[in-house]
Amino acid sequence: MLVELMVENYAVIERLRIRFHDGLNVLTGETGSGKSIVVDALGLLFGGRASADMLRSGSDRARLAGIFDTPAAAGPMLEAAGIEPEDGELLIEREILANGKSRAFVASRPVTTALLRDLSRHLGDIHGQHDQQRLFSTDAQLEILDSFAGVQSDKDRTAEVYKKWRACARELEEIDRTEQEKLRLLDLWSFQRNEIESARLAAGEDEKLEGERRILQNVSKLMESSSAAYAALYDAPESAYAQLRVAVRRLEDLCRIDGSLQSLLEILKPAEIAVSEASGTLRDYVDKLEADPDRLEDVESRLSTIDKLKRKYGASVDEILRFYAEVRGHMEAAETTADRRAAIEKQRVELAGSYERLAASLSAKRQAAARKLEKLVEAELAGLAMERTVFVVKFSKVEWTAGGSDAVVFLVSPNLGEEPRPMDKVASGGEVSRIALALKTCTYSGAAKGITPLMVFDEVDAGIGGAAGETVGRRLKQLAGTNQVLCVTHLAQIAGFADYHFVVEKREVKGRTVAAVDEISGEARTREIGRMLSGQRLTPEALRHAEQLIRLGFNNP
Repeated sequence: MLVELMVENYAVIERLRIRFHDGLNVLTGETGSGKSIVVDALGLLFGGRASADMLRSGSDRARLAGIFDTPAAAGPMLEAAGIEPEDGELLIEREILANGKSRAFVASRPVTTALLRDLSRHLGDIHGQHDQQRLFSTDAQLEILDSFAGVQSDKDRTAEVYKKWRACARELEEIDRTEQEKLRLLDLWSFQRNEIESARLAAGEDEKLEGERRILQNVSKLMESSSAAYAALYDAPESAYAQLRVAVRRLEDLCRIDGSLQSLLEILKPAEIAVSEASGTLRDYVDKLEADPDRLEDVESRLSTIDKLKRKYGASVDEILRFYAEVRGHMEAAETTADRRAAIEKQRVELAGSYERLAASLSAKRQAAARKLEKLVEAELAGLAMERTVFVVKFSKVEWTAGGSDAVVFLVSPNLGEEPRPMDKVASGGEVSRIALALKTCTYSGAAKGITPLMVFDEVDAGIGGAAGETVGRRLKQLAGTNQVLCVTHLAQIAGFADYHFVVEKREVKGRTVAAVDEISGEARTREIGRMLSGQRLTPEALRHAEQLIRLGFNNP
């Protein structure tokens, strides 16, 4: 239930605070007074789209807040969002900035507008003129039927199977589309594979061959330099090894006389060994060096073959081998396309069977619910002065969709003997309003779940009057027995049934127009309903008629 609504700097509202009650709350006022602004503000608290155009002129932000009794059904959602209501009441706030951005809060905790929309399903429902126009849409009619039938889980399962079935179909289409291209590429891939395989490449082979070629191309220089180094280290009379040997012998003679030089001798002995080992290594290296023109020619030929492959397939042997692995993968995939296609086709057939079963089950539940809805709506319309109206939910089959294979259209026959036809073809504006109210009443499940939700009707009485307006008022009064109802109306016949009456009017304050809302009762309420009957000139007859309407509403709880 909506306990209180607060609005600041929104449209022509400067500051407004309204405390609502359980039962039928009616808002009236002259045309253009701002009655629907109150409903629009409530729509924003339910996650509606915000715009900077909504701000009161000269304001940098608008603020809207509503205090609701916390619905038990919203407990898990609030708990998951880390929100803790206080004293059984839930504060929902919306702030709109001049740049068009908005912020939302629940229990003073920042939330997304998506959470507000999800939460609004547990708080209440707003029905206005836009919803009546949507009733002409077959998609909207299917949504209404599905809501009444309670088949959301069935639709979810059907949609999941449909999604997989469509994925298989797209994959088969892709296989068929690319099959010719892959057959053409298969010849190319085969040539590339054979060319690389015939080279018998080894990982890192090009780097090793490059090193070997450098050696073979510079054998003379290598022999000259290594021989000279060997002579300097070991072979020449004045070599480093010979000089170290002389130095070591001299130090050994000195140490026999002066032992303090022993440490120096220990330093030179490892150097003597290191020079000897280095000399041996150089000697072996020189012995291995040999000019080999035939081997150089082989290396050059091999590198030429590798360079040719590099120009086609990669900058190194390793890259060529990676390309080779990719080509083999493409060939294996192309060669197994037939098997893959058969497997996907089999899966698609199985999914099609599953979809047909699920869609048939969904359709059966919809049709069973449609028969119940037809009877309920006709019963509701009988109470809204449309006793002879026939309401039919007509089914037809359509191409498979995520929501099943059904299309529905609501048909009505307001007059006896006429064939039921689509609502926009036969129903007047007032009749559509009453049909909308009947559908809303039949499909709204709040009362059945043992809660007292908010139901908002914004000028649902458009296009009707007189006796029809009275019947709508009676139905709203009945709804208010199990729901909190907020109704914006221009009909005195409906206002007379109000449990609580609020009047909306524009006033001039400090040279600016502001909208105000006052709760009225007694004589003030009589005069307001009289105004609704007679216009600006309030007559005694209008006042007497207003009193009769109030008594009628009071005597029809």
